[in-house]
Amino acid sequence: MDITASNIVMSAAGRDSGKLFVVLAVEGEYLLLADGKSRKVESPKRKKRRHVRFVAQDGGRLSKQIKGEAGITNSELRRTLAAFRKEVYPDQEG
Repeated sequence: MDITASNIVMSAAGRDSGKLFVVLAVEGEYLLLADGKSRKVESPKRKKRRHVRFVAQDGGRLSKQIKGEAGITNSELRRTLAAFRKEVYPDQEG
């Protein structure tokens, strides 16, 4: 599956491996990633496409904001990722 803006991905390499991120933008072979906590919207992580794994496609309000280039807040990113974690891993915290 091709990774596009607003997808949820998991880092597969580096010190942040295993963490979930939202793709804010795609720049060739690089992705701009943020999670709203350690990586804010103002300073997203630039990571190669091959170092992440596709996890899910976000079809909610956040997706429309990212694709429409509207302002996104860090709290919206955290809320989206927390809801996804709760849905996929219901018995884990964090």
